[in-house]
Amino acid sequence: MRITDIIEKKRDKQELTKEEIEYFVTEYTNGNIKDYQAAALIMAIFLNGMKNQETTNLTLAMAHSGEILDLSTLGESIVDKHSTGGVGDKVSLILLPLVSSLGVPVAKMSGRGLGFTGGTVDKLQAIPGYQTEIEMKQFVENVKQIGISMISQTLNLAPADKKLYALRDSISCVESIPLIASSIMSKKIASGAQKIVLDVTVGKGAFMQNREEARKLANTMIAIGKLAKRETVCVLTNMNEPLGYAVGNSLEVIEAVKFLQGDMPEDLKQVVLELGSYMVKLAGKGENLEENKNRLLENIKNRKAYQKFLQLVKNQGGDISYIENLEKLPKAKYKEAIYSEQDGYIQEINSKEVGKLAGILGAGRERKEDIIDPSVGIVLHKKVAEKVKQNEVLAYIYANDEEKLIAAKTRLNEIIKMTQSKVDKEKTILEIITV
Repeated sequence: MRITDIIEKKRDKQELTKEEIEYFVTEYTNGNIKDYQAAALIMAIFLNGMKNQETTNLTLAMAHSGEILDLSTLGESIVDKHSTGGVGDKVSLILLPLVSSLGVPVAKMSGRGLGFTGGTVDKLQAIPGYQTEIEMKQFVENVKQIGISMISQTLNLAPADKKLYALRDSISCVESIPLIASSIMSKKIASGAQKIVLDVTVGKGAFMQNREEARKLANTMIAIGKLAKRETVCVLTNMNEPLGYAVGNSLEVIEAVKFLQGDMPEDLKQVVLELGSYMVKLAGKGENLEENKNRLLENIKNRKAYQKFLQLVKNQGGDISYIENLEKLPKAKYKEAIYSEQDGYIQEINSKEVGKLAGILGAGRERKEDIIDPSVGIVLHKKVAEKVKQNEVLAYIYANDEEKLIAAKTRLNEIIKMTQSKVDKEKTILEIITV
């Protein structure tokens, strides 16, 4: 088998066989296929696409290019949750302890943030003492003991995906539905998931800018799941404005804890309950989605979800006094308010621009080796479509650098757009795709 023949075949819009795809993934991962050859094939896939079976074969080949986490000892009700990324997305911090409090085992490996999207691991590491890197044996044991463990991706999971993603980025071939879908699903399969709930974010602060493309991605991942015998549900959610109010690591931990104590921003509540109801259903813990949502709400009201979060933090070395007294979490040196200059309505809060601004303050990273400042970020006080009076607080900026603070105030005033006309509130849950 020769890589040149495989490139030629896809160049001519032909379907690749399972054996050809496995050959490419194995040999490229091992370094026997050069970057320029892999780039030619990736460009051909980008231009000519792949059929569902091809995409599934690519997904499975990448999943099996490294270690596969075996979660079989935890039973058949393990459900993984994944988001395609967004701004202010602290859903995992809330959702996973919440579903765990209903008896759904949670074994979650998360990534770090890069660019304008935040990572769950960075938020967990904002809690002093919390250990995100533990041995796999301990990871599984934690789930057996308390029903939940949340860690960073420490195994060599899907190394072919890491290598191919870096290549795609360098040759402007990131925005390809088959390549995005296989990247996401290969990591989910490698991390041991048998059932998967996917939060496919849509809008200005998301990978998928419009609903049509998001629907294509979701349908492709559903098809991969079906062919790979992984039951998969996709929930399309709005990411035109940040989710909830807080953007920044400690700030998002605070919002997540307050949510578990009953202070629930409406958009965040809708996403958590929708994803949670499907996780409970896929785990075999409740067929009726509305009943599942009511059970989730009940475990917030009775503090069982909050207690599960405390249990998670304590079990992984975190100091729960920082959760019980949120004032102890790291504080930025400067806290400055942004005020409305007029009466009117919030027309737009571009989530991508808010995320980029938080990153400039130090809440995100452009390169993997960049160090994050957990204390900085932005907390909005208004959402799109809300009525605002002159001199009302629109947001607070948290900064440790005075020059960055001054620049951020000017920029945030530009990002939060006002209008005199009434604005319709956009839907948070856009669509649910199950088949």
